[in-house]
Amino acid sequence: MAENENATENKEKPILRLQKMYIKDLSFENPNAPEVFRATQKSEPNVELNLKMNNRKIGDDHWEVSLEINAKVVSKGEEDKVLFMLEVEHAGIFLLKHIPEKHLAMILGVECPTMLFPFTRQVVSQAAVDGGFMPFLMEPINFLALFQNAQKEKSPSN
Repeated sequence: MAENENATENKEKPILRLQKMYIKDLSFENPNAPEVFRATQKSEPNVELNLKMNNRKIGDDHWEVSLEINAKVVSKGEEDKVLFMLEVEHAGIFLLKHIPEKHLAMILGVECPTMLFPFTRQVVSQAAVDGGFMPFLMEPINFLALFQNAQKEKSPSN
């Protein structure tokens, strides 16, 4: 009888598992090479960074979650020159089982991107290195704060 209780208990436990990661899109542009490598960079460049998160259900218990990052890095100085532009869409397939509906949005908007981000950050850094630059290390992202801000914007003002 105890075995049946344990089987039922295990069956109902929520499951969140990253099953596969992959690059959906990757673009690196170095429009001012080789001149940008000859100029001496005396200060930190300006960085424009945009992040977009997407998710979609791809099966009964599977979701695709992706992070799209667009970065434009421009030198500071007399002539603002584009050092490089990078676009990446990095995705993962997540197994989500026995997750209550009320928690699904937070799992997809916070937990999944948090698991995926360190790997996305590595892809971005490596692309910059392969393009001839120093590693481009993005700051950690607080996905919980982003999620909470998005929820505040969605809720009607009182």
